[in-house]
Amino acid sequence: MRLKRLLFVQDETDRAPAARHDFLTARQLAAILQVSETTVRRLAREGRIPVVRITPRLARFHLPTVLEALDGRSGKHAKRRPNESDDAQLSFEDLL
Repeated sequence: MRLKRLLFVQDETDRAPAARHDFLTARQLAAILQVSETTVRRLAREGRIPVVRITPRLARFHLPTVLEALDGRSGKHAKRRPNESDDAQLSFEDLL
């Protein structure tokens, strides 16, 4: 039941500060996205999804911002490697 509530993406005009329970572990995010925990950690390490570092080893993910980054609507989280063209960029669908 908690996951259903987290899957609701708020309207742009209704953005409230994220509550503590709105942040997910790598395991929870992996289950929602249907990918492995390793993939979630790799995407965070590469800067392709936003991550909140609580300690150097403890990370949390805010689902609405992760989904926004994966949809490509937010350019601030996308890190581009040198000599990488737009054609070389994998989409979220390519990861599945």
